[in-house]
Amino acid sequence: MDATRGTDNTPTTSAQEGRPLFLMSACLAGTCCAYDGGAAKEEVAPGADARVRLVCPEVMGGLPTPRDRAEIVGGDGFDVLDGRARVLTHRGEDVTEAYLAGARRTLRIAQASGAVGAVLQDYSPSCGCRQISDGTFRRNRVAGQGVTAALLLRNGFQVVAHHEYDASIPFPPASAAPPD
Repeated sequence: MDATRGTDNTPTTSAQEGRPLFLMSACLAGTCCAYDGGAAKEEVAPGADARVRLVCPEVMGGLPTPRDRAEIVGGDGFDVLDGRARVLTHRGEDVTEAYLAGARRTLRIAQASGAVGAVLQDYSPSCGCRQISDGTFRRNRVAGQGVTAALLLRNGFQVVAHHEYDASIPFPPASAAPPD
């Protein structure tokens, strides 16, 4: 799941080596790793010359597929990183450590691979870039980042929500610059 892949799901070629590499939520590429056992409802096709490494922080953190739906309770991903919020399932199980482990593993992959950033599934408690659920399990969305998105941002990576990504523009787009 976390191999470097082109748009046809084959390993990238040396001709692409000069292109920036970015991470992408595996569910966006059709991998059935979402909490409900499916893929993202809106798949994303990277540009023909894109160098992409697929990741699923939740699975990489040790969670099964399918798994109980989870939300951040008490804040957003930055609050989870700082110990002020937790990630809980709708049944009340605390899965914070799995979310942190997956975020850390994703960060290590980004650093080791030389990735410039990531295109992530918005609204997710891991990958949410602009919006996440509010922690009430009523599917109410609020501004905020998931745990992995927050960790990548905190470490200087550019993060783009799936609905902001434009395959016709080289990654990273100018608007995805991390805050100073």
